Amino acid sequence: MEITITEEIKSLIPNFKLGVIHYSNTTIDQSPQMLKGRLQLFQESIYFDLENKLVTDIEGIMEWRTLFKKVGTDPSRYRPSVESLYRRIKKQDYLSTINSAADLNNFFSLQYEVPIGIYDADKINGKITLKIGSNSDQYPAINGRLINMEKKLVTCDAIGPFGSPYIDSNRTAVNEDTKNAIQIIYLKPSLDTEQCMKLVESLQNMFIQVNGGTGHFSILT
Repeated sequence: MEITITEEIKSLIPNFKLGVIHYSNTTIDQSPQMLKGRLQLFQESIYFDLENKLVTDIEGIMEWRTLFKKVGTDPSRYRPSVESLYRRIKKQDYLSTINSAADLNNFFSLQYEVPIGIYDADKINGKITLKIGSNSDQYPAINGRLINMEKKLVTCDAIGPFGSPYIDSNRTAVNEDTKNAIQIIYLKPSLDTEQCMKLVESLQNMFIQVNGGTGHFSILT
């Protein structure tokens, strides 16, 4: 499935990079106890690390807040999804388990300090474009709210917008019926290509270990 980044984004953020993983024949289910345990322990560790630290002092979150500003998004009003995860943990509002795909997404988002989206590939129509949204771009989000994507980074297919490093839509959300998926990792611009490849490959390997199937990845710039 073809994915492109608009020239507008490239001009505003010259080092912008996406990691993209395509999964086939996966089996998404309840998370195994190993993953549930690791996610819980990791959140507890982050909570103690944040006792005397601001969430906005975290390197990855600082980078993504800067990126949001460059495309016209106010990051204090519309936070990168990874920042929202960290803020929940700082309040000891720990993330509950969802499914084996979403839980891995949250785990790696916390570990690598970047937004990550995962989408049901069979619910996507045509090629995918990452662009800066207009006032007409909106969707019902996974939090149940109708979200307007004006001046926000947004992924779109032939049907319309469906994903973002801010919050994703209901339309392409993965569930236990998902067999084919696309994962988009919004990488830190400060990482070089080799670092990005290692990060994305590690994520892919863990996903396949938990969910089965096959995968292949690429780094888009």
